Amino acid sequence: MLIKTSRKRAMSLEQPLLHPDHARPRTRREFIAQGFMAGTAAVSGAAFFSLLASPRRAEAFTQTLKDGCGIRTESSGKVPFICFDLAGGANIAGSNVLMGKSGGQMDFLSTAGYNKLGLPGDMLPSQGFFNEEFGLAFHSDSAFLRGLQDTVSIGARANIDGAIIAARSENDTGNNPHNPMYGILKAGADGELLSLIGTQSSESGGNSMAPMGLINPKARPTKVDRPTDATGLVDVGDLTSILSQSDAVEVMKSMREISLGKMNNMNTGLATEADGEVKKQVDCGYVKSADLTERFGNPEALDPSKDLKIVGAGDSIFTEAEFTSGSREGREFRKTASVMKLVQNGYAGAGTITMGGYDYHTGERATGESRDYLAGRCMGACLEYAHRKSLEGTPTPLMLYVFSDGSVSSNGRIDDSEGGRGKGEWTGDNQQTAASFYLVYNPSGKPVVRNRQIGFMRADASVETASSPAANNVNQLVQTVVLNYMALNGEEGRFEEVMPGHGLGSSRDRLVGLEPIA
Repeated sequence: MLIKTSRKRAMSLEQPLLHPDHARPRTRREFIAQGFMAGTAAVSGAAFFSLLASPRRAEAFTQTLKDGCGIRTESSGKVPFICFDLAGGANIAGSNVLMGKSGGQMDFLSTAGYNKLGLPGDMLPSQGFFNEEFGLAFHSDSAFLRGLQDTVSIGARANIDGAIIAARSENDTGNNPHNPMYGILKAGADGELLSLIGTQSSESGGNSMAPMGLINPKARPTKVDRPTDATGLVDVGDLTSILSQSDAVEVMKSMREISLGKMNNMNTGLATEADGEVKKQVDCGYVKSADLTERFGNPEALDPSKDLKIVGAGDSIFTEAEFTSGSREGREFRKTASVMKLVQNGYAGAGTITMGGYDYHTGERATGESRDYLAGRCMGACLEYAHRKSLEGTPTPLMLYVFSDGSVSSNGRIDDSEGGRGKGEWTGDNQQTAASFYLVYNPSGKPVVRNRQIGFMRADASVETASSPAANNVNQLVQTVVLNYMALNGEEGRFEEVMPGHGLGSSRDRLVGLEPIA
């Protein structure tokens, strides 16, 4: 006798994920992965002496003095880098981005393999269910793809391509050293105001850890996850409300001269070298304050909510209603906009956007579909913003990297609800099906592809661990991402210098996805 079982109902974006086979969440990472925590903001200020004022570029002090104080007056000029950390173990391969056997994305897996990746027999890539609008091939009904399509213009899609990387990683744990930000910094990415930013107050700026050997405590990511965090980086207090911006700079210059005169006549009681260093640091505080006042005086320059390319009436990326909504979508859009505004305008060198609730093996499919679609829209916003800035005359390339801690698999049961879209239900964690991918926007045209797939899967949808150094080692996955970033910047030949002692071997051509764009 057949016993009819009822399908679980799809969960809203606001609902946390409760799994009977998981212990109660205890750590910050576990709360994020299961969607209990969206992330709260902590105001990120500049240094102790930092004040701001007018955006005009008149020199408050000589460039030599600025150089002596270590003041960066422009970004490093490297390709902006943003990574998405989908906390909890999201599906990437198969149902979203195609992953094939050793012959590449179109070297299709078996029917049973795709079944494990949540695709039924009547939705197989081998039957034509794939889409190459973004160069990198997606499943034609990928939720990532649908989110990208609803956000990225046709013109922008013509300038995008990417690569997928087969890479196993542990499920549901922030202990995976997935985050490549410190490696990207070592490769030269840096910003005018900050080196690194992230939406979590963690060592990496995201949910997953960074490789211990790459962490630089001096460059710990500043937490930015909403517009007020961005504008708070350059808070001028009441100074410019009393004086004009140019007068404020002049006052600060006078304060510096008075302070310098007093310091030169002060006996600190320290040895000569230490005395000079202390006085230099105090003096540089005034120099930095005046410099920031001149360059970033109007905090609205950092505010994504004031950028009509991002939000507003008409043709903005987000509508006013979407951006100001109190829903999860609104929070994720504001978070994404804040990071992309700072990184893609050169104020920060690289940024991590963590999205929680991707441990979505809930016994149905619709929950995962809705969360993947939201991630696709946020990814698309970053790519579209790069395109719109480029159209306005500021060529803005972008490397967008997406990873998750572990992955999921399906047992083949179909969710035929509207939200489930007739696909296989996600029924459990499965690190064997994991992958990462990146997309690149090139203002000058379609990036030139070397390898759209790095490593590969066996026919049964398990990562072939011998297919690349990244396939079974998350530290080497980060090294592979850094290698690809350096290749985009035309600096692949410097990889040994930047990543000494790496584990990628001497033959690395198969580990690079795209040719240089910079």
